[in-house]
Amino acid sequence: MRKAVVLGVGAVALAAAWMAQASQVGVHDPVMARDGSTYYLYSTGPGITFYSSSDMLHWKPEGRVFAGEPTWAKRAAPTFNDHIWAPDIHQHNGRWLLYYSVSGFGKNTSGIGVTTNATLDPRSPNYRWDDQGMMVQSVPGRDLWNAIDPNVVEDDKGEGWMSFGSFWGGIKLVKLDASWTKLAEPQEWHTIARRERPAFTPDEDAAPAEIEGPFIFKKNGYYYLFVSWGLCCRGPKSTYHVVVGRAQDVKGPYLDRQGKDMAKGGGSLVVKGDKDWQGLGHNSAYTFDGKDYLVLHAYETADKYKQKLKVMDIRWDKDGWPTVDPKDLNKYVSEELK
Repeated sequence: MRKAVVLGVGAVALAAAWMAQASQVGVHDPVMARDGSTYYLYSTGPGITFYSSSDMLHWKPEGRVFAGEPTWAKRAAPTFNDHIWAPDIHQHNGRWLLYYSVSGFGKNTSGIGVTTNATLDPRSPNYRWDDQGMMVQSVPGRDLWNAIDPNVVEDDKGEGWMSFGSFWGGIKLVKLDASWTKLAEPQEWHTIARRERPAFTPDEDAAPAEIEGPFIFKKNGYYYLFVSWGLCCRGPKSTYHVVVGRAQDVKGPYLDRQGKDMAKGGGSLVVKGDKDWQGLGHNSAYTFDGKDYLVLHAYETADKYKQKLKVMDIRWDKDGWPTVDPKDLNKYVSEELK
């Protein structure tokens, strides 16, 4: 018995030493894809930060997608500082499309672009990102919506739709052309989620309609619209959390568990912060090998509220709604490889 206890203490000491040396993956607004047997993780950062992994736990830094900056970035966002926001990654018609946004914090001087590649493997001879330019732009004084946080979904007819938006007039949905790199003409727009914006709020003010980061996930005959409510990027004062609604048509209406339209303020809680993890959200969702996952960032209280990658199992309740176990926030610990 004594020997077993000694070994247990030794194992704990080794684990503690390993944790002291290992760094978790620090990301904002993470999205994921699998190309072959390798997972790729993309996030907000200089030139779009990305990582590769064979197991969704151990991640190798791969640098940045854009060696420089998108040629159109400062035209859309004069204060652009090399940080490209909130990417989204998809495979369509044999090529990969990486959507992204540029903006100024708290402003709707923003634009969404897309770049394409034959492969996600940076060591492949065919690896080369080819920027297709800006798809949509928001202009202060003209638009009461914000062209950031793109997410693309394929509907049951094989047509592409892009949701996007942050604060102001909420989440928009626009139809894409057959290439998925431009808006379809004539243009088709819908408002699919929003929060209350009091009358007489100045048009230049983003708040208080705190909603952003849409992600539409198809499952069980529904389109599930995840969005983040609250405020990110404020350390212990962050209030970010994830809510969801669902629709049988990609255009909506997206209703929450109580039947309230998300375009009228509806949204059912999926996960929120706790004493260990604050300000969690800007999620994406995937099915890999028959299992569903929620991918998001969260600020770790014990590490001065630094952002960390979280991957949580999605389970489905008897009524077909997605649920996650908050305990998974502590169970999932990524490692950034040196």
